Amino acid sequence: MMDPSTKDRSGDDGIPQPRTAGDLEAVFDVPVKVSAVLGQARMQVADLLKLNQGTVLELDRKVGEAIDIYVNDRLVARGEVVLVEDRLGVTMTEIIKSDK
Repeated sequence: MMDPSTKDRSGDDGIPQPRTAGDLEAVFDVPVKVSAVLGQARMQVADLLKLNQGTVLELDRKVGEAIDIYVNDRLVARGEVVLVEDRLGVTMTEIIKSDK
């Protein structure tokens, strides 16, 4: 008899069945780097050295525009900045599908 854990996840009609969170248990403890990019700016090194506390750095995004969310340097979603108590957070509003 075949071990159920090695069984193909296709249904009777041959269409693959959705995976569950339990299928990913082996990777639950793998650390990933998550970055929420509010915008970017380009400047010369001389201008960079003039920055100090309180300096406003103009970014290439407008207020209310979606921010990019990266996991391990790969764009995975877009979202909005939210305030959670006294900390900033991000709400994902769009998942970016990979071309792979």
